[in-house]
Amino acid sequence: MDDPAADAEPKQRRVRRKEARPSELVEAALALFVEKGFAATRVEEVAARAGVSKGTLFLYFPSKEELFKAVVRETIAGRFTEWHQELDNFQGSNAELVRYCMHSWWERIGMTAASGITKLVMSEASMFPEIAAFYQQEVIGPGHDLLRRVLQRGMDSGEFRPLHLDYAVYSLIAPMIFLLMWKHAMTPCCPASHTIDPITFIDSQLSLLLNGMVAPAC
Repeated sequence: MDDPAADAEPKQRRVRRKEARPSELVEAALALFVEKGFAATRVEEVAARAGVSKGTLFLYFPSKEELFKAVVRETIAGRFTEWHQELDNFQGSNAELVRYCMHSWWERIGMTAASGITKLVMSEASMFPEIAAFYQQEVIGPGHDLLRRVLQRGMDSGEFRPLHLDYAVYSLIAPMIFLLMWKHAMTPCCPASHTIDPITFIDSQLSLLLNGMVAPAC
């Protein structure tokens, strides 16, 4: 006599896999976009890596551009609400908040495969301006707004001196961009003796940003 429970278990596994396919496709696309770039990645490769057919991929994402947008939203852009909430609830000093932001960014983005998206956009923006425009709208703009809030908080409390916010934001972003480019473009070309420890680098940049280079007067 057939066991209904035994029949149900494989069916449940198939249902779970079907529901998980969009996330599996996003994960596969992220890996391939970082490895090969946007232009060189073919949707057939993404589908094969995710273990589905190209037709299944197109059920969820009608084009490679839409797949790329899903990757960005899933790994970076979709997290800004969470980050704004963390800013609203942060209890420490403003210097501690800046430090928290830079370390958290490295842990959540810089250490992950998503860190390669920035290099991809910088490398291929001229060939795919629509991708660059999307990244500007979904990541760069919201990222600037978040960092402006961080710096404005410090100015409002009197902990930070008056700053030109638009340019001060770039001072926070520039070290992060350097780390991404080092990780994805320069590391393969450099000898082991030139290895950069990301946390040490971030702490050094924080010291320069918060304390400057000039020794305090006696």
